[in-house]
Amino acid sequence: MEEKKSISEIQSTLWAMANKLRGTMDASEYKNYILSFMFYRYLSEKQMTYMKEQELFEIPAGVGENEAFATAVKEDGWEDYLEELASSLGYAIKPENTWQSLEDKIENSSVKPSDYQDIFDAFNDSTKRNKEAEVDFKGIFSDVNLGDSRLGTTTVDRAKTLNKIVELVSGIDYIDDEGRDILGAIYEYLIGQFAASAGKKGGEFYTPHEVSVIMAKIVTTGKDMTATHDAFSVYDPTCGSGSLLLTVGSELKGGDRQGAINYYGQEMNTTTYNLARMNLMMHGVDYQNMHLSNANTLGRDWPDGQDAMGIDHMRAFEAVVANPPYSAKWEPEEGTIKDPRYKEYGRVAPKSKADYAFLLHGLYHLNNEGTMAIVLPHGVLFRGAAEGVIREALIKKNLIDTIIGLPANLFFGTSIPTIIMVLKRNKKDRNILFIDASNEYKKDKNKNVLTEDNINKIYSTFLDRKSVDKYAALVSREEIEKNDFNLNIPRYVDTSEPEEEIDLQEVLKQIQQDDMEIQELEKKIEEQLKLLGVIQK
Repeated sequence: MEEKKSISEIQSTLWAMANKLRGTMDASEYKNYILSFMFYRYLSEKQMTYMKEQELFEIPAGVGENEAFATAVKEDGWEDYLEELASSLGYAIKPENTWQSLEDKIENSSVKPSDYQDIFDAFNDSTKRNKEAEVDFKGIFSDVNLGDSRLGTTTVDRAKTLNKIVELVSGIDYIDDEGRDILGAIYEYLIGQFAASAGKKGGEFYTPHEVSVIMAKIVTTGKDMTATHDAFSVYDPTCGSGSLLLTVGSELKGGDRQGAINYYGQEMNTTTYNLARMNLMMHGVDYQNMHLSNANTLGRDWPDGQDAMGIDHMRAFEAVVANPPYSAKWEPEEGTIKDPRYKEYGRVAPKSKADYAFLLHGLYHLNNEGTMAIVLPHGVLFRGAAEGVIREALIKKNLIDTIIGLPANLFFGTSIPTIIMVLKRNKKDRNILFIDASNEYKKDKNKNVLTEDNINKIYSTFLDRKSVDKYAALVSREEIEKNDFNLNIPRYVDTSEPEEEIDLQEVLKQIQQDDMEIQELEKKIEEQLKLLGVIQK
């Protein structure tokens, strides 16, 4: 029996093989193939597990699961299976299109170039049986470009390359040496590796895990879902690959209970939106608890809905997290100031810097007992004009709870230092806590990373809500008003070290000693020059 590997061994081996296979294809594009194929394998195996648990067909002794499934469908017809699977899982995969069937065809060299297109087309058709699930599955494999010439110049060559990807995915062990299901962890690892390889593009879909952990700890503080049947609600208006949402789930006490969390997220980039849908489902999130939208967050407001009376209303969440693009351009219109998200703050964010537009959108969707954590550039703390007006309104409304200064060079695609701003509607005091963690990091190759100790120090300081010399300051509203509502962290947290006191007497004594030594050396040099005849005796 083959010995099980640790998760780190599995991850590093997989990445090395994947990196070798992608050849000249850009990492940000190659990820669409390997991650999509991993997802299809997951869906296929999930379907087989469900059918066995529900005893939807018999598996005679000595007969493989896939063969027994194919026989049952041949005898009973596909329609009943399609109805049952689409209703329960949101999709249905025919026996000839299961992952096992694909593996068998590759092994027997019987894969036709058209098989891959047929598999994805059939999957998309099956999701149309469940209108609720269709939203979550529609076009989810659209980024698998089966005609990309970089896979091969002919359809046969492209099929061979896809076969190699299937073989790679088939070789992944989803159980580690401790018997744990590590599928979600492997998927998350690959997303992070692809983000690192993609450079600037990587920052568009991935928030470094250690930053996500800080934000997740903050927004789930005091929440416990173990003793309730209710669901915790979290929203990320710029959700990228969904990693930040999932970290909230992992930090929430009782968050591993099925249905404990309703995940809401919006992402403008269609490829990244597809990645988020796959990522959440690969982590066991049921499609009923996943509400993702492929749209521009700063356009028409979402999420919204209707109450029992059919009246439109805004959805509010217990937690809002976001890592929006920094100082992005946007297009506010003449009537944007009347938008409910912005109208209470006097101005809209400038066209050249949408930071406060993202912040106010997220804040609008935060409920009265919730917490919001958002990553922003330092400029939002001190820039004037419209941003100064908005910042002053936020302070006067007592919505800003904590500002955490992070080290530079933490994120993919930018080396600038950033902050986490924490906002609440139910603050117990009128103070703002400033934490300067800009020097708290470990150097890792060409990036900085936050260690577990760094994370714990930030979070414990957030919980204690007290001033810490050279690290944190709890500042009153009155002091902030005296500073014209400027929130620049160095104004409140002095991290400078006092200069060492100079003993002038000691310095003079040292100078005199140096002068004596110089005179002695000059005498010795003069004597040597006389011996050499360079100067007259």
